[in-house]
Amino acid sequence: MGTTLMYLSLAVVLIVVVVLVIYLVGIIVALRKANRNLGQLAGGLQQIAADTQPLTEKMTTINGALRQLHTGLVSADGHLAAVVRVLGR
Repeated sequence: MGTTLMYLSLAVVLIVVVVLVIYLVGIIVALRKANRNLGQLAGGLQQIAADTQPLTEKMTTINGALRQLHTGLVSADGHLAAVVRVLGR
């Protein structure tokens, strides 16, 4: 009876160890995939930062052109408001 209980206990311990090894190997595989994906993500973010660097100069130019457009549109709005007052609508 004693040896049977010992073999049964060893079998249970062996099953627990095998299950733990399988789970740990699965975790290792998942972490390696995550590491690879994070490396690709970091590289992509660096590329985005490099690609958007020249936008500062272009946005300054666009902003200046929009200021001029705004001035013209405000002037046109004033003229249209005067026309509305003259026509009495």
